[in-house]
Amino acid sequence: MLTIHAAPLVLPAGAAPGTDAPGTDDAPGTDALGTDASGKDPLGTGVPGTAEPATNVPVADVPVADGAVADGAVLVDGDRITAVGPYEELAEEAPGARVRRWPGVLTPGLRQWHPLWLLRHCYHPDPREADELGEEPLWGEKLAALGDLTETRWSGSVRRGVQRMLRYGTTAVASPGARFRDPLVATAVARSGLTVVGTTGAPGTLLGERPDLDPFAEGYDLRGTVHAPLSVGGRADLAVFDVPDETALRERGAVTCVATVLAGRLVYRAR
Repeated sequence: MLTIHAAPLVLPAGAAPGTDAPGTDDAPGTDALGTDASGKDPLGTGVPGTAEPATNVPVADVPVADGAVADGAVLVDGDRITAVGPYEELAEEAPGARVRRWPGVLTPGLRQWHPLWLLRHCYHPDPREADELGEEPLWGEKLAALGDLTETRWSGSVRRGVQRMLRYGTTAVASPGARFRDPLVATAVARSGLTVVGTTGAPGTLLGERPDLDPFAEGYDLRGTVHAPLSVGGRADLAVFDVPDETALRERGAVTCVATVLAGRLVYRAR
């Protein structure tokens, strides 16, 4: 089914590669979380380390100029982008397409550098536990106070954590070797449809005391936070944020997300 997602487009001029070289995996001396014996995290998976910042690479050609397109749109067929440009042109090209008009700006989907930390070092409470535990992820002393969690309880937490990531416009998650060894995480991510990318270019220093569900918390601009450009023939991974422009998006963060499209599927929509 053809769908037009219509909103002002913010198209960054470059995106961090987010992929390892073919055949690479966890660095020697690191554990499954990417942490070496010194406690550093050179692969950017959850603890401050020494990795170099990502280097921007050119975006694939799209039929619009870089920057904002005030009356923009993305035409999606199945899981692929078939056109990017002004809404009127796309509507004329696909007159029978379903049209979804969104508030704010539409961008490529975002990349989360620290999924393992967020999913296995945080507990995401079940809504039925909200009165007792609240709704925010628990970590550190609050996580320790829960005691030893059963695999069933951890499994539910991981699934809820993945759903939380989708609420922040995340469509890709990073892991050494572009794969997860933790079975609970691997299963939840695979079922969600999130793209798994490598950790080359991962940030080496956290700006806060812990990783954040908001990918913008790393301090990158949009081009350093998206995992791939909007390109014809590319996978339809999109995010929509209820802000007027990219500057406001960086200031207010991905908490402003109102929709996430993953491989052409609307997987999150704010109520």
